[in-house]
Amino acid sequence: MTLDYDIIVIGGGHAGCEAASAAARLGSRTLLLTMDMAKLAAMSCNPAVGGVAKGQIVREIDALGGQMGRITDLTTIQFRMLNRSKGAAMWSPRAQCDKTRFSEEWRRTLENTWNLYIWQDAATELLFAPAPETNAAPSDNLPDETTTSFNSAPGTISSAAESDADSDPTLRNAPSAAGKLAIRGVRTRMGVEFSCRKVILTSGTFLGGVMHCGASHAEGGRAGDAASHGITESLRAIGFETGRMKTGTPARLDARTIDFEILEPQYGDENPAKFSFSPETKPIKEQLPCFLVYTSKEVHDILRTGFDRSPLFNGTICGIGPRYCPSIEDKLRTFADKDQHQLFLEPEGSSTNEYYLNGFSSSLPWEVQWKALHKIRGFEDLHIFRPGYAIEYDYFPPTQLYHSLETKQIDGLYFAGQVNGTTGYEEAAAQGLMAGINASLKLRGDEPLVLRRDESYIGVLIDDLVTKGVDEPYRMFTSRAEYRILLRQDNADIRLTPVSHKIGLANDERYRNTMQKKSSVESLISFARRQSVAPAEIESYLKSVDSTPLTQSRKIYDVLLRNKITFSGLIDHLTSLKNYIEENRCTPEAIEEAEIQIKYHGYIERERHIADKMARLENIPIRPDFNYHQLNSLSIESRQKLTRIRPATIGQASRIPGVSPADINVLLVYFGR
Repeated sequence: MTLDYDIIVIGGGHAGCEAASAAARLGSRTLLLTMDMAKLAAMSCNPAVGGVAKGQIVREIDALGGQMGRITDLTTIQFRMLNRSKGAAMWSPRAQCDKTRFSEEWRRTLENTWNLYIWQDAATELLFAPAPETNAAPSDNLPDETTTSFNSAPGTISSAAESDADSDPTLRNAPSAAGKLAIRGVRTRMGVEFSCRKVILTSGTFLGGVMHCGASHAEGGRAGDAASHGITESLRAIGFETGRMKTGTPARLDARTIDFEILEPQYGDENPAKFSFSPETKPIKEQLPCFLVYTSKEVHDILRTGFDRSPLFNGTICGIGPRYCPSIEDKLRTFADKDQHQLFLEPEGSSTNEYYLNGFSSSLPWEVQWKALHKIRGFEDLHIFRPGYAIEYDYFPPTQLYHSLETKQIDGLYFAGQVNGTTGYEEAAAQGLMAGINASLKLRGDEPLVLRRDESYIGVLIDDLVTKGVDEPYRMFTSRAEYRILLRQDNADIRLTPVSHKIGLANDERYRNTMQKKSSVESLISFARRQSVAPAEIESYLKSVDSTPLTQSRKIYDVLLRNKITFSGLIDHLTSLKNYIEENRCTPEAIEEAEIQIKYHGYIERERHIADKMARLENIPIRPDFNYHQLNSLSIESRQKLTRIRPATIGQASRIPGVSPADINVLLVYFGR
């Protein structure tokens, strides 16, 4: 007996949940395969969403019709808008969440999504069949008798029908002998076989996962959960490149044994915002504080006693790890002259005594962690729920993917999340959402949704992955985006909701709300351009913010160009402005958006001009089978890189490391541009 679905999503983490939700809502009969239904979208590390650039991603996910922003709002215990002291391009929302409620809300959402089904089991085999020579219609099914599965033993191929495998050499030999393959289904640890047209692999840290704590190590995708085997081996057998990555997590602490009275509290925003643009959610009212704590020289000395037993230093861990979020032992080695490091003590929820010690990730022996933690001020009587540990897992270099996140080797197979060498809930969720969208669009026979670098941080993320690959776990930073002033957190809905509505993910109401906000912003800017203000009207306001008094009447628009001048400040002094905002029902979000567009108009226009120029290169396609070795004018490195990556356009080629501007000129000349 074989159960049939349109799309199967393997893995119930942040990527898998977004992928399954999007695919089902776009009309695909979708199955989510997860090893534990009680841990859907589990916050295995820090129970927080957002941060610098990551907050922008979550707002983009929400604008595209994803669920992360909404569920974050429903489970927030503290909200902060980071970088308010900097320019608007740097403002980034961040929320501390209740990790238990976050997972519960995701389960409630998925269980009540029409067309979505959940199966608790582990995928162990991917099933393949020869890909059709031409693109089949979404309803076309591949014949069961040609289904091929690649078992866990590298290089071995078995057929669903042994007699066919015996008679047909193409089912026994290497996959390349039979041409390109297409996904056909999934087989699980319990022996259940599912057939499907598309598979989205979102396995997180579970593929070949091994946890390390000092000299102790054990298989597992995370503490308390078994590792997954079979998938890596099956894909390696048909030619996929794989590697090992590393990440880590800190100890979890018992709040009952912490002296909070002597710690420095960190409170949320006085007037908190929220992530989702939808009116369905509201800003949090009662927030929990976080706390600052510090290491010391004494703490460092204790930690160093375990360096010889650190799997990070003694060669036990071979995987590549993050430079931006190092373990505490890596910090001590890199910044050997520092006598203290700042740590953040963050609650894991509103109904638990469990706290997360941000900045103290470690794989040192548990007893070394224990001794060092007890020397931190406020932790003298500390009890630890669980020591920190590192985890190694399999990933697939993302240069093996198209921008749609479909693999180049297997038709209908998509990768999303940490399996692509990324880290972070937000990056994973964004990839899952895009994979779910594109798998469904392909079933329809539609073109994939590929966001440009000037359209979204998600576009930057995916382009970086498939074009440059990863030398360390990929995390989004604002510095990775060349068009930061265009890709602000405040305008994500205006940028992306029309896109989501076009493909059918954002409903009509969501689209109307977005268009109303856009119209309100444009109308308010127009009013500011034509409405004059007399010097006497705002004299006191200008004085209060140390701004030079007006000598003659000016337009509100011109006044807003001044530093420290805001719409909210002007409203208290200009009756005309106040009346206009009230009569036109301008929301706080629309007012903020209008103010940003006014203050940063010059920067916005400049970036848009640059983006339009670069778009010309994105419009020059390159054939997938183009032979770069025929162009002797290209450098040898360039020919090798271009052949490996197979860029879709000249623009993508220009971003490949090792491809010089001179090489791009050669391509431009060849293609007659």
